[in-house]
Amino acid sequence: MQRDELDVPEARPGTVSSPVSEPVVAPLPSAVVGADVHLVVDRAGYLDAVAAITNGRGPVAVDAERASGFRYSQRAYLIQVHRVGAGTFLFDPPPIGSFTELHDAISDEEWILHAASQDLACLREVGLDPSRIFDTELAARLLGLPRVGLASVVEQLLGLHLAKEHSAADWSVRPLPSSWLDYAALDVELLPELRDRIADLLDSSGKRDIAEQEFAAVLGRELPATRSEPWRRLSGVHTVKGARGLAVARELWTARDDFAREQDVSPGRLVPDASLVAAARILPRSKRELAGLREFSGRASRSELDRWWAAVERGLATEDLPSARVQGDSVPPPRAWSDRNPEADLRLKGARAAMTEVAEELGMPLENLLTPETLRRIAWQPPASIDTETIRAALASLGARTWQIEATAQRISEAFVAARQPAPAAEETGS
Repeated sequence: MQRDELDVPEARPGTVSSPVSEPVVAPLPSAVVGADVHLVVDRAGYLDAVAAITNGRGPVAVDAERASGFRYSQRAYLIQVHRVGAGTFLFDPPPIGSFTELHDAISDEEWILHAASQDLACLREVGLDPSRIFDTELAARLLGLPRVGLASVVEQLLGLHLAKEHSAADWSVRPLPSSWLDYAALDVELLPELRDRIADLLDSSGKRDIAEQEFAAVLGRELPATRSEPWRRLSGVHTVKGARGLAVARELWTARDDFAREQDVSPGRLVPDASLVAAARILPRSKRELAGLREFSGRASRSELDRWWAAVERGLATEDLPSARVQGDSVPPPRAWSDRNPEADLRLKGARAAMTEVAEELGMPLENLLTPETLRRIAWQPPASIDTETIRAALASLGARTWQIEATAQRISEAFVAARQPAPAAEETGS
């Protein structure tokens, strides 16, 4: 769809016109939801939808809406499916239950998703698991588009304005407002056309194979392992001093997490992290003192005061005190490298400069060329021999894809070798 052209307005009397007038760009036309949209809220409607989707043609566009920030779970509260020739279907997962029939109907088709990594977990939770995908957000990154949110990509490539005002809504509410349903439908209705446009750009830029490898990596990515001490993710916990304070922080986090799971409410909506950390720093000695803390706020801070005080008492009494330092295999933050491991610091700086050049040559973000974690790990503890082949093997062991290895191994090896060279001595100057 082309933009309408507007005439440049004439200058008002008494004003001086610029000799070079900048073009006035018309507002983009807004995307309009199609007529063939169906809200599916029961098994009978679901089975009818599966039959229609089966008879459609081409890839299947899929999206899911969660209630992040409102609910404890990351389940899907709405699943959108669009297929050319079939229409758009907005499924309400709780009353539908099993999605086995839909999975069987489309599992071998290409699924189009935008930022697939955000939705695959909740789709798999209801039995929807694609065998191949086309991720329009990831592909936009590989193409070097300046903004990769769905609205931005649609604007850049399709010339349409896509409103995103409901992206952070509580999708667990019922009934869903009609404006939300229109928003949800548009999230999938535009994906087939967007996919074709992006596929053409991938082909013309020679990045189609790169994209296919990245799509496969997203599908094959394992879920993050459960942290052994998840309470350490409390925002601001680093300000808590001493093992006793950390024990109180741990018990408060655990009490809040248990209650949030029971109520299916986002933990931060009960009592924010800052409140738990404040209590762990101050270590109140009575329930009254805890209740009197101005920093201890949140909608459940007083209604569940007995719960929180019991957690504080457990933390004050326990002999199972947590260590101040986290044990793990993570590398230190780069800011500490120059003191702790100067050789690694030189390797990282040299390799990062080289990777920046490669990313610019390929026209993509540095983090998509090679993740910062991968580069840090190989710089912190490189193989004994730093020739290209050993660097290739090390990158592969860290999960780098074939195209990433081909693009980076030699440049990393050269940067590591250069980091070993002594700095040139300053030239003496005569008087």
